[in-house]
Amino acid sequence: MSVSELARLAELGVATVYEASRRTGLLSGSFVQLQPGSRAAGRARIARCAQDDNLAAHAVMEHVEPGDVLVLSMPEPRPIALMGDLLAVQAHVRGVAAVLVDAAVRDREEIERLGLPVWARWVHAAGADKLDPGEIDRPVTIGGVQIAPGDVIVLDADGVVVVERAALQATLAATELRFGKEEMLRGRLETGELTLDLMGLRRRDDATA
Repeated sequence: MSVSELARLAELGVATVYEASRRTGLLSGSFVQLQPGSRAAGRARIARCAQDDNLAAHAVMEHVEPGDVLVLSMPEPRPIALMGDLLAVQAHVRGVAAVLVDAAVRDREEIERLGLPVWARWVHAAGADKLDPGEIDRPVTIGGVQIAPGDVIVLDADGVVVVERAALQATLAATELRFGKEEMLRGRLETGELTLDLMGLRRRDDATA
């Protein structure tokens, strides 16, 4: 998938991608969006950290590429900071599109000033150990959804949705089709029509009519 196609998925947004994906891939739970108004889409680059340890988050910086969505996780999500401002600076310099943290981040104000789009379970100052190397680019499960290296992650104010690598082109086509239909409906709604009529939602009880 090209840079322009990834940008288009980000523009189309989480809700539309999720609906076009037959309501699959949406991560459960809520994430703190550190940069209000931010949205992103990119291929997953994963650091599977050991419990309460972020050595893998430091190691993955050697492997990230521009446009990646960096995924930081550990076996049990807890409010332990896997990322602070020093890791955020490295991610920003290397062109990371966004960071998804299934744990906490800290140094929120510094990260906000940096402008790096980050979604995290918590903002909390408790720091991580740096003892266990963890694993790089191995599948992880976050919010009930498996994320494999190279899958595309779309993030915005509505949450996070994952598109499997094998389904990227089909999902983009389906998302564009859904967006086109929604634009058509929006235009008609602006003239005063109702979704009850346009979407066939009126109840018709023929048995009692």
